[in-house]
Amino acid sequence: MRDQPRRRTINGGSVLAIIEWLSGDECHSLDEAGLIFGLGRQLQAIGLPVDRLTLHLMTLHPEYLGRSVAWAPEEPVEIHDRLHGAVSPAFLDSALRQSMKTREIIIAGREGAGASWQYMDIFAARELVQLFIVPLCNADGPVSAAAFGTKRPTGFTESERQIIERIMPALRNACELRTLRQVELSLLDTYVGPLTAQRILGGRIRQGEIESIDAALLLCDLRGFTELSNRLPASEVMQLLNGYFDTVVPAITGQGGEVLKFMGDAVLAFFPGYSAAWATAAASQAATEILEKIETTQIAGMKVSVGVALHYGEVSYGNIGSGRRLDFTLIGPDVNMVSRIQHVCSQEGRELLMSAPFVIANGSGIENSIGTRLLKGFKNPVELFEGK
Repeated sequence: MRDQPRRRTINGGSVLAIIEWLSGDECHSLDEAGLIFGLGRQLQAIGLPVDRLTLHLMTLHPEYLGRSVAWAPEEPVEIHDRLHGAVSPAFLDSALRQSMKTREIIIAGREGAGASWQYMDIFAARELVQLFIVPLCNADGPVSAAAFGTKRPTGFTESERQIIERIMPALRNACELRTLRQVELSLLDTYVGPLTAQRILGGRIRQGEIESIDAALLLCDLRGFTELSNRLPASEVMQLLNGYFDTVVPAITGQGGEVLKFMGDAVLAFFPGYSAAWATAAASQAATEILEKIETTQIAGMKVSVGVALHYGEVSYGNIGSGRRLDFTLIGPDVNMVSRIQHVCSQEGRELLMSAPFVIANGSGIENSIGTRLLKGFKNPVELFEGK
């Protein structure tokens, strides 16, 4: 009878070194990919038969349920962002989900309850025999998980599982830190936009901290919204608004703009830039995309129309409010100007109007002036130009 191969004894010092690494400065500076790559390599180096290591990090995000990060020896790290409503049936019936729901460690094989894990995209066709799944229970919020997979026919030994359990508190803390960072960034980005999020994270959060910036301004307004909102049920109005914003906002952000406010059925955005030509070109392209999409798309089963106003000028950007309730906003005569131009769009049924400063900064040779208009709050008549 052939002797069984002797398994390597893992000493406690090696395990302690991994725990210290997870808690140290080097690991602290890594992103999820760097974390799982470093951990996988170290577990492999001390003799743990880990052929697949995955982190399933749940988050708070309006579009994403969480993120799966996966490592295997001699392969690049994989990152899969999981959309709400697009979770695979294999996950729903898996031991991985069960561990996250029960907050209990689960040892899962290829047979029996929860065995559907092997059909998940990050485990499929890898000949894994066993998963050792450990929940990552944060102080609050959704439960994440780490899964250690092996191809060894006998799976992990009891002593190997104990080693994994020993490093789990440090791994949980490292993952929680990254999850909190991601939640912080995604929530700020969702509610205030990326530029404003950077200002907040940079500590510029005191009342009255305002700076002047040059920017192209875009104001898009949905026509006939008051009549629609009075006639339709509230649920249909919300569906309409969300469909409208889903059409307008990507056109703005795709050109480097930032949505500052949703004002009922209106969207106020700004395009800061290194040059007036770049900012106005980006705003002009965004406006064109909005009008093209609105023209060719039905929103919530209805055909709608919009008016877009464009202006370029200097605005004051920063914090206003009281005490602990502050808001980032743009103020100044040029913000008032784009609002008044939009009012002309609405009154005269025009799709796109631009101010003279916008046309000059854009330098595109647009000369289709509609003449001057006397705008409320401004002493002198203002020349306006209609977009093609």
